[in-house]
Amino acid sequence: MPVEFLTDEQAEAYGKFAEKPTRPELEQFFYLDDVDRALIGKRRGDQNRLGFALQMCTVRYVGLFLEDPLAVPWPAIEHLRQELGIGDVSCIKQYTERLKTAYQHAWEIRDAYGYHHYEDPGWGRLFRTFLHGRAWTTAEGPVALFNQSVHWLRRNRVLLPG
Repeated sequence: MPVEFLTDEQAEAYGKFAEKPTRPELEQFFYLDDVDRALIGKRRGDQNRLGFALQMCTVRYVGLFLEDPLAVPWPAIEHLRQELGIGDVSCIKQYTERLKTAYQHAWEIRDAYGYHHYEDPGWGRLFRTFLHGRAWTTAEGPVALFNQSVHWLRRNRVLLPG
């Protein structure tokens, strides 16, 4: 179902990397703390460590797991390679050779960090309450409400629909 109040560019950018992350965005969303490193450290092989980290940081930045976990701008991959001390970044190409690996990693990341499905009734109710309150108490138009909704979902670790 198209969202008719968004421009084609805005609709196309939803749920994916519309452009390369900026340096501050890389430092905010692609920074690995001790908890992240402990989870990543359980993976065998540089390709799995880098792929796992890539999915973890992508869901933080975009708000959902990408259908193709490697559809990420090169600066993000390079930034994580440096954070993890991986020498040969080309190993990332091997990450999707076993189809189940990326799905299993996404499930583990979802559970470890408390991400929720958009369809979850409790979180859906909280989201509708937020949106209803925002629509009735501000003079924002549909685009601003849409952007605020995406921000609320990401902040509350609710995976974006679609």
